[in-house]
Amino acid sequence: MPKYSYTAIDLSGKQKTGTIDAASEAEANAKITAMGLMPMSVEEGKGSGKKSSKKRATGGRKKPLLAFGRAIDDEGMSMFTRQMATLIQANLPLLRSLEVMVRQEKNVRFRGVLEDLADSVRSGNPFSEALQKYPDLFDRLYVNMVKAGEAGGVLDVVLSRLAKFKENALRLNKKVKSAMVYPMVVIGVAVIIVIVLMLVVVPKFENIFQDMLKGAALPAPTQLLIDASNFVQNHAIVTLGFLIGIWIGFKVFLKTEFGQRTMDGLVLKLPKISDLAAKVNISRFTRTFGTLLASGVPILDALNITKEVVGNAKFRDAISRIHDAVRDGEPISAPMEREKIFPSIVSSMVDVGEETGELSNMLNRIADNYDEDVDNAVSSITSIIEPIMIVVLALIVGYVVIALFMPIVEIIQNVK
Repeated sequence: MPKYSYTAIDLSGKQKTGTIDAASEAEANAKITAMGLMPMSVEEGKGSGKKSSKKRATGGRKKPLLAFGRAIDDEGMSMFTRQMATLIQANLPLLRSLEVMVRQEKNVRFRGVLEDLADSVRSGNPFSEALQKYPDLFDRLYVNMVKAGEAGGVLDVVLSRLAKFKENALRLNKKVKSAMVYPMVVIGVAVIIVIVLMLVVVPKFENIFQDMLKGAALPAPTQLLIDASNFVQNHAIVTLGFLIGIWIGFKVFLKTEFGQRTMDGLVLKLPKISDLAAKVNISRFTRTFGTLLASGVPILDALNITKEVVGNAKFRDAISRIHDAVRDGEPISAPMEREKIFPSIVSSMVDVGEETGELSNMLNRIADNYDEDVDNAVSSITSIIEPIMIVVLALIVGYVVIALFMPIVEIIQNVK
């Protein structure tokens, strides 16, 4: 069984090194965690941690000057937040926690970000102020929750809530994306099949028909298929450019305010899709709003931040009207009940939460319920999309096959 050398942090914040027998790196991590340690680096080999020490020594490398895109994805950000919460809950000072994260971070670009955060905190700046320098990584929700945690002296609790929030949001996004995988695969296969038929199969059949029928007229479906094949062959670049142009135009249209609102309104009217979109947005709204309130963010600020997290323009407009009503002295449940976009059960549960003083907990319970509903909606949509896509693919291939065999039948009849 291979040996793994590791570097970890114990509950008192002290650094530990050692070796452990495990079948894989994942098993090694699990064993280290079971020992009450938080693994910082795990390397396969029989050494005593020298490989890891060398790795830590490179922690001072700066982030590259040229960098495109985000330094780390949502999953990595969720893991970073969870690790920071664990370190601070183990009574490590904030600066010491950041230094530990710098040493164990393998992503060069994100390590540069962490070094800059540590330098800013070392200079006496609040952690939330340091985070504001990277708005593409730490959005307003993240910064404001950290600011509230610093003000209340509960940064570890806030980071733990943030980690849970990000984990739930990541899980929800994966559920929604998984619903799109199957139809996209089927569409991709259909496009490849059609291209192969048009460029390879149909031209060969066209030559056969010309030789056998001696210029006789072809059936209309066959002639239409051959004309389409000739067009694709002779104008392949133009056709490809046209399709790319449509796609780019569609993306540009969606980036406009009118385009976004048009698409958001359409999504909320499509059968089945509207149900899924509404549940996803309600889950995001209640989860974000509840997490912000539980972390001590003022209610009006929490509504403004939540509005940015919700993806659909119709929901953003509704949250804006709720914000204005709350600012004028109304309870949240009253304007929410007037907004038809929110089901009555949601406004009723919010009303109960306000009356009992447990609004943040009630909002998170609503989010939990809607997460389960999203699961059911995704399964329902997938079960409907699968047969539809199979039928569409069968119709396309079936038309091509029938169109190509109609002249063959005619040739056989003429021979007889």
